[in-house]
Amino acid sequence: MSYFKITLIRSGIGMTKRQNGVLASLGLRKRMQTVYHRVSPDVAGKIMKVKELVAVSEPERAEIHKRCQPPCGFVVEA
Repeated sequence: MSYFKITLIRSGIGMTKRQNGVLASLGLRKRMQTVYHRVSPDVAGKIMKVKELVAVSEPERAEIHKRCQPPCGFVVEA
């Protein structure tokens, strides 16, 4: 399955309430924050509404695997 890697490059300060709502629905709050979303038409539409504020790329499979993989084993605290 393909993913979008979306990074907020410019702040949403001074943008319309609608654009700030789109950023919030994508899960972006702070500059340089990165989120991953599956490729779908609704996410692509949201990206198009804030295309001036974000950078979008398609991550490598290893990066997706590393992000989605749960931590292995357990930790013993003394």
